[in-house]
Amino acid sequence: MNYYELSVAGVTRQLPIMQIAPDLAIASFVILGDCELVTKAAPLLEKKLPEVDYIVTAEAKGIPLVQELCRLRGLPYYIVARKSIKPYMDQPLTDEVVSITTQKTQTLCLDGKDAMLLQGRRVAIVDDVISTGESLSAIERLVEKAGGSILARAAILAEGDAAKREDIIYLEELPLFPIS
Repeated sequence: MNYYELSVAGVTRQLPIMQIAPDLAIASFVILGDCELVTKAAPLLEKKLPEVDYIVTAEAKGIPLVQELCRLRGLPYYIVARKSIKPYMDQPLTDEVVSITTQKTQTLCLDGKDAMLLQGRRVAIVDDVISTGESLSAIERLVEKAGGSILARAAILAEGDAAKREDIIYLEELPLFPIS
């Protein structure tokens, strides 16, 4: 197996390069369970974020990062766009997305109570990696449907062409690996 060596926030990881399409491979970056990386990256990202009322992420890999960001900011609550409607959700808002890693249509959902919290509030959307921006766009649409104002879009890594975007905040670039 091939690996890509990533250094971010003073932490080095060997990321396995995984083929996700006939012509494309990615370096698999998973922060779930990586306390060291999350706790070292979060303060660096937190310094770059504007003042917001809420931080929103997509289920699931962004959750430990927004947990730590909210702890650092003293924010008591963050919001997770879930990947399916749950029975306890009241009047959920939904949007569909096809991301680089799922490669199939997925539904992102905000519980109605979370959507009400976002109305008229300042919001940062945070994830582990921003790549094609499809998941980010779906979350943006959900926040806008809820009446929130998006002040920042941020991630630990910007993958591929996302690193050229001027509307996102990130710590390091992550290349894509075309297969010919």
